[in-house]
Amino acid sequence: MMRTLFLNPPSYEGFDGGAGARYQAKREIRSYWYPTWLAQPAAIVEHSVLIDAPPAGLGLADVAPRARDFDLAVLHTSSPSFRGDVEVAEAMKQEHPSLLLGLVGAKVAVEPERSLAASPAIDFVAREEFDFTIGEIAQGRPLRGIAGISYRSPGGVIEHNPDRPVLEDMDRLPFVVPVYRRNLDPANYAIGYLRHPYVSFYTGRGCRSRCTYCLWPQTVGGHRYRTRSAGHVVEEAALAKTLFFEMKELFFDDDTFTDDRPRAEEIARGLGRLGMTWSCNAKANVPRETLEVLARNGLRLLVVGYESGNQQVLNNVKKGLKVDRARRFAQDCRDLGITVHGTFILGLPGETKETIEQTIDFAREVNPHTIQVSVAAPYPGTELYRQAMENGWLPDDEDGATLVSGEGTQLASLEYPHLARTEILDSLDTFYKRFYFRAGKLAELSAELVRRPATVGRRLREGSEFVHFLGRRTRSTAAS
Repeated sequence: MMRTLFLNPPSYEGFDGGAGARYQAKREIRSYWYPTWLAQPAAIVEHSVLIDAPPAGLGLADVAPRARDFDLAVLHTSSPSFRGDVEVAEAMKQEHPSLLLGLVGAKVAVEPERSLAASPAIDFVAREEFDFTIGEIAQGRPLRGIAGISYRSPGGVIEHNPDRPVLEDMDRLPFVVPVYRRNLDPANYAIGYLRHPYVSFYTGRGCRSRCTYCLWPQTVGGHRYRTRSAGHVVEEAALAKTLFFEMKELFFDDDTFTDDRPRAEEIARGLGRLGMTWSCNAKANVPRETLEVLARNGLRLLVVGYESGNQQVLNNVKKGLKVDRARRFAQDCRDLGITVHGTFILGLPGETKETIEQTIDFAREVNPHTIQVSVAAPYPGTELYRQAMENGWLPDDEDGATLVSGEGTQLASLEYPHLARTEILDSLDTFYKRFYFRAGKLAELSAELVRRPATVGRRLREGSEFVHFLGRRTRSTAAS
């Protein structure tokens, strides 16, 4: 077995572009997801090492010399961070010229040839699901015989091997939590709406929904929800509880954990027997009877992608959700005491100044406990990207580089004849201010601090970061 390093490379300060983030950017408050997509193959390759540079505060000078300790390095990359990640790869090759170095992630899965052509330091890229692909490479097998990769031959020619079949038996995947415990510090991972410290992992891959903007189902996971068995999931949850005595919450990071409701209920009952507090992603159409089962068995919070309060915008992106159904779902969650973190996207096809106002009003009406507002991000490989290129909505695209600013914060890269990029980005600040800076919401958040005094220090820090973020954005807009 080759000495193998899995690396989430250093990037912009505070940039969560790792192998667990859906949309790679520096957020309003410091937040990091676990690098689950790297931890999974790391669990397959014995004695491998996983380094997650951004949460650990590591820079290029820290990670490049580590190349000397390994035979194989696997770096996760994304469209916004790709240029910087290539620089890291080149620095590692300078330290260790015979190092076999490959890239993984949605970016290289959809643009393998273009990615390899970016630098001779990149020996291969792994397409589709790459867990067992990397396992075979780490065994020292010849690259020409490994399915699911594109690689540079000894003569410098880029070759594309056949696709790897989709993994059907998800229980073949080993647990990731031992890798977390071995290589990562849970104190480095914080998400504003999750209790700290938390632990997260996937219970399945793929999503049945066809949302045109969503990255992973269109690039790596696919549109079939392939799942681990309920027993397999509960067993890893029990192990996480043992390994992470400090864990306050377990989060299931599947695109939509509630897509398979009978299985979700079975897992919930298993977690209830373990006495665990947990959260997950959900679509705003879960029936009340399922919510009742989940709430009785430790569910604390749902992350819900409302995206827009305008039905036509939702239809345009194939969200498969009715606004009235989302209202009823929100009321069910309130009745059952389930906390909701709502996510919204501004600038989707069909967006206007009027639909933005409707979405802000809708968010205030359904009133999730907290929100995250993003601008539409046309990632290569998604239908939204294809539409943007065909319709001229993305005039300045340079391989995804326009998705983030020089600091790593999200940019509005889409532009419509009736709605400028600056208007979309400015509306993001307006959204946050109108949602949070109202008497009822401020009282609600203050009451939470009273109920949970141990969180006061963290919440004050996050509040300061949030206000600083809005202030910096306002000054930047005024200067331009």
